Amino acid sequence: MYIPFDQLPGQSRIWIYQSERKLNQEELTILKQRLTRFCEGWNTHGNTMLTSFEVLNDQILLLAVDESGLGASGCSIDSSVRVLKELENLLGVNLTDQGKVSVRNAAGDLSVFPALGLKSKVQAGELTLEQEVINPIIRTKADLHQLWQPVRNSWLNKYFIN
Repeated sequence: MYIPFDQLPGQSRIWIYQSERKLNQEELTILKQRLTRFCEGWNTHGNTMLTSFEVLNDQILLLAVDESGLGASGCSIDSSVRVLKELENLLGVNLTDQGKVSVRNAAGDLSVFPALGLKSKVQAGELTLEQEVINPIIRTKADLHQLWQPVRNSWLNKYFIN
């Protein structure tokens, strides 16, 4: 059962998906309509779950499930990935490839790029210690206050000369 994102409890499980580009308003409308419809019927072993989603910066998708009753099963997670794959094909974006890194600068501008080649991004000055990166260990809605962390305090620090 779909509910507004802000009404989900803090222990709700979160999955983070990143688009390599911003979605335009028409694409966002399609994404939100499809995900709302999906969340309305998202279930595990025939039992509905409280579910929601949020789109950040027109580019980062947070998909959430309240697992306090029943946890999301492998089949229910697979069904969410199927919907995301359909959206990828429809919108011409890549959401499900987890080999991406999202970085934002002080102005809030977001860049999403493949994890492969990070060293060259550092060498070219496209990735700096002053930027923030999505924290890959976020697992619950309560953790979202730590969604962004400074590059200098993240796993990306290893690419910089100390």
